[in-house]
Amino acid sequence: MKHPILACCNFHPTAADLKEFTLEHGFGGIDWTITLDKVPANAAAEAELVRAIASLAPLEVRYHLAFQGVDLGDEDPDKAKQARRVFTQAVRLISKLGGRVVTIHIGGLGRDSSSDLCWPTALEGLQGLVQFANRWRVRLCVENLAWGWTSRPELFEKLLRLSGAWATLDLGHAQVSPVVQSGLYRVKDFVAPHPDRFVNAHIYHEENDHGHEPPADVSDLEPRLRLVGSLPRCDWWVLELREEEALLKTLAVITEYFRLRDHGREV
Repeated sequence: MKHPILACCNFHPTAADLKEFTLEHGFGGIDWTITLDKVPANAAAEAELVRAIASLAPLEVRYHLAFQGVDLGDEDPDKAKQARRVFTQAVRLISKLGGRVVTIHIGGLGRDSSSDLCWPTALEGLQGLVQFANRWRVRLCVENLAWGWTSRPELFEKLLRLSGAWATLDLGHAQVSPVVQSGLYRVKDFVAPHPDRFVNAHIYHEENDHGHEPPADVSDLEPRLRLVGSLPRCDWWVLELREEEALLKTLAVITEYFRLRDHGREV
């Protein structure tokens, strides 16, 4: 059975160190996170980023925008307009870098409440951003978060269906979603209505107050990995841990999962 591309995050300080680590441990790609403070501020900074990304060849690079506190659905019209501007500039940058896939968040990243967000504004902003990304030949993906709109499968489904966005399934976020923890939904409900829209997955055990936690063994992830493996277009698995020990521990678990699966053995 064909294996997905395993990717790691850009957690090393230099592109050279990152590439060396990635190749040494058998990763096939890099999921490059851009935060607000890392958006190039001028042409020289942009050119430097272009060179860094080019140096990672032949590894595939996909992108992840982690813009804390910036949301397309902000109820403040000026802030919503600024969010649209920031995201469109980022999509344009990613296209210039040769990127074809980007993941964004909507409905709560960096906030402790959704009371200052507006659903119609969010949907309109997302629809516009998807159309803009399409023109730049970039697939725009929405990630499910641990809380907020996208932590609820029924709202996540609506955002994808009504906007035309692609999707990224975050296994750790789905695991700790309040509606999953309560038993109202199951992790598989995030993908059931639209399995063909998922092109990326974030792989780790769960998110808590300390961050992303690695699995202890295969049994921690096995049902969710089978779910991700059933998604027809989800060929990009990001081991989303930024500490080397936790990342390599997760890599060992994934490698063991593939070994058991390829030999037709139950985990």
